[in-house]
Amino acid sequence: MTTLDPGTLVAAAAMIIPLAAIPAEQVVSGAPEAGFVDLHEGLSATIGVWEHTPGVSTDTETDEVFVVLSGEATLQFVEPDLPSVQLRPGTVVRLRDGMRTRWHVRQTVRKVYIS
Repeated sequence: MTTLDPGTLVAAAAMIIPLAAIPAEQVVSGAPEAGFVDLHEGLSATIGVWEHTPGVSTDTETDEVFVVLSGEATLQFVEPDLPSVQLRPGTVVRLRDGMRTRWHVRQTVRKVYIS
């Protein structure tokens, strides 16, 4: 799905998200997989659902706000050096373009993002 029409219902927690291995150069430990489904791509924002399986990986972020739907993880901010945050259902986090992060995922994390 690439369009979330007004009045459309999406069960984000139950969506099937195609997963793929995270590139080896980003994996710190484990064999994590990640994937996403964009629900809407507009001129000013993209809305979607993202998932990351257990393991530790690094990433360079984009401007984004997300809400955790399920799972448990620690999000470590590498650059800039900020305090880590604990991710659990209901957690809302703001990321900035270019931030470097390390995702320590203990239970598969699923989030809804707006970027």
